Amino acid sequence: MNFFQSQRQDSLKRKWQEIRRSSATTQPSSDMITNPNGALNCFPGLLGDDDLVSTLVPPVTVVLEGRSICQRISLQKHTSYTSLAKALRRMFVDGGDVGATAADTDSKDLDLSNAVPGHVIAYEDMENDLLLAGDLNWKDFVRVAKRIRILPAKANSRRGGGRRST
Repeated sequence: MNFFQSQRQDSLKRKWQEIRRSSATTQPSSDMITNPNGALNCFPGLLGDDDLVSTLVPPVTVVLEGRSICQRISLQKHTSYTSLAKALRRMFVDGGDVGATAADTDSKDLDLSNAVPGHVIAYEDMENDLLLAGDLNWKDFVRVAKRIRILPAKANSRRGGGRRST
């Protein structure tokens, strides 16, 4: 180690010690937030509040089986599964026309089971498991959904084979 390297190392060491001393004696800044149990949180946006965490979730991809182009939707802009069902209906059934089907979007019986007729709404979670949408409460769904998949509902496999006429 030459003379200049040792001087630089000593200089850096002194600066580090000064920073540690000044941070120990200063009051917490307005950026720091104290949570209810008294601990300081240096990241004010990450308090653990369900509502706050759900607003940090990025948009998810919506895939309609059989189409080559996907859509994206921000789940945090919706308040419930009913709101999501209305948005999916506007995207895939009504063709995106906002004013065209005001009667359909105001109907009280619209939910995920009939948002896209003939299809089932499922989602992929963080572990890439495919699950049926609507099984979790809304906040948990917003937190874990990575991709929404709209799959065609299976037709009855016993078409006409159930009864025999004798």
